[in-house]
Amino acid sequence: MTTPLLSLTWTDHVTGRQGFLVVDRLVRGVSSGGLRMREGCTLDEVTGLARGMTMKEALHYDPEGRYIPLGGAKGGIDCDPRDPAAYGILVRFLRATGPYVESFWTTGEDLGLTQDLVDRAAAEAGLVSSIQAVYPLLDDETAARRRLAEAFAVEVDGIGLDELAGGCGVAESVLAALDRAGMPYAGTRVAVQGLGTMGGATARFLARAGLHVVAVADIKGTIANPAGLDVEALLAGRDAYGTVDRAVLRPGDRELPGDAWLSADAEVLVPAAVSYAIDVSNQARITARWIVEAANMPVLPAAEALLAARGVTVLPDVVVNSATNAWWWWTLFGDIGADAEEAFAHTRRAMRALVELMLARAEADGSSPRAAAHAIVADRLPVIAERFGWYR
Repeated sequence: MTTPLLSLTWTDHVTGRQGFLVVDRLVRGVSSGGLRMREGCTLDEVTGLARGMTMKEALHYDPEGRYIPLGGAKGGIDCDPRDPAAYGILVRFLRATGPYVESFWTTGEDLGLTQDLVDRAAAEAGLVSSIQAVYPLLDDETAARRRLAEAFAVEVDGIGLDELAGGCGVAESVLAALDRAGMPYAGTRVAVQGLGTMGGATARFLARAGLHVVAVADIKGTIANPAGLDVEALLAGRDAYGTVDRAVLRPGDRELPGDAWLSADAEVLVPAAVSYAIDVSNQARITARWIVEAANMPVLPAAEALLAARGVTVLPDVVVNSATNAWWWWTLFGDIGADAEEAFAHTRRAMRALVELMLARAEADGSSPRAAAHAIVADRLPVIAERFGWYR
């Protein structure tokens, strides 16, 4: 485990709230990683996320593609995004870290923040863009920026393509695991923690593939229906934070405690909300066969070991939720255009190949999918370093 290239803690002079920036390493002088805002965010958390971003970038390295991996980084602010002071803190954090954004940290939305909000705050902080550090690496900056802006304007059934890309990747990870196990999609039950950007899109893609989404959890609690929930109605009834208006529930839908999703009678659990959601205590309640990490670091390592001993397979975040980051760069660098079907097809191909490679490596090595993902990264990083160089 390497020491990050850069690690800093910022204290807001107005509220005393803290923010963190960690750059794990640079590739071609640039790093990539979103900015999250949540109560209780820590430097250790952001450090782990930055390391994960290095892995995600390396996992999507394709020597035939236009998109060439960047280094990994992450930002975090210890504040509830619903706090009235949150936006001012965000602006001041981006103003303070502005020289890094201008030079080598490309960032965007993550837990607690939307891209629109990050863009607005970045402009108020005097930045050209939250990803301006990557512009010098583009063959045609004007065309690339126009292509990405057009992609962000695309909507599919009321949801933006930028929100759907990551969920498409998570859903394809689930489907690849089911195919490898010989399980039909129809009738396979799924529980999702979080109905925000990632969880909502994942639920939509899985429902449309024929799986039954039997439980979803938001900040108010868990909504469950063993016959399957109406995912589209829930998506239409959620607010900007992924909280569902209970008025859209059907007669057969039940409201349960917030942690009831853990023990849902389902084959697949998709934690898509917060880090550290599954620990050594509550893992004992899980009866699912697969846990698919749509959130970053939702399963603690000790809990994962206990789950593995019980035959529960964890598909790791560094693979499962990596399409969100990759979609940005596939679009900006020109591997795909501003078209939903092209984006979904490319995402499905890339994610299926990556998941199948990971699971085959795990089977061959007798290891976990997470260990297999780390092994694939270990193979690819020296190739990236030799070709493009890095600083760490």
